[in-house]
Amino acid sequence: MSTSNLPIEPVRIGLVSVSDRASGGVYEDKGIPALQAWLGRALLNPITWVTRLIPDEQEGISAALCELVDVEHCDLVLTTGGTGPAPRDVTPEATLAVADKEMPGFGEQMRAISLRFVPTAILSRQVAVIRGKALIINLPGQPKSIAETLEGLPQASPPAPGIFAAVPYCLDLLGGPYLETDSAVCTAFRPKSAQRPARS
Repeated sequence: MSTSNLPIEPVRIGLVSVSDRASGGVYEDKGIPALQAWLGRALLNPITWVTRLIPDEQEGISAALCELVDVEHCDLVLTTGGTGPAPRDVTPEATLAVADKEMPGFGEQMRAISLRFVPTAILSRQVAVIRGKALIINLPGQPKSIAETLEGLPQASPPAPGIFAAVPYCLDLLGGPYLETDSAVCTAFRPKSAQRPARS
């Protein structure tokens, strides 16, 4: 059987929105819906969502990340919120505390994209890490910024690649599912040796 005729592999994605006020019911969380909307457009894979809406507490964030990877067996975990310089912005610390490896390029590229719009992007502290065979990435808190950092700025001059283009190959290297993307939203980049034939 040709690999292009194999079923598209399912993926388990954990989504964590970190916010005292949203988790307390003060206002509606917009982070998780924004992530689901973008990923639902970008990925062709069947997705199982595992979501958490939690307050800005470092131990609680770390515990949620461990649960999503170790118990729920998520292949990819994305967080939103809690990455600024304010005293209760502790998502990066909570993420690094559960890491086996740090992947600094993701945070560097997110800040590079956001700096095209606002100088205060330099205050963002997003990190990405590997835990076991899962990739965990901190994303911004605003839905518009989430989409910009994931998708990049293909029409800008010069263009800015989004971070999600590198996520499928990262999961390949970790032994995770083969993510397939809709090129109208985001084209996964893989070396030729890691690419499967295009679907007919």
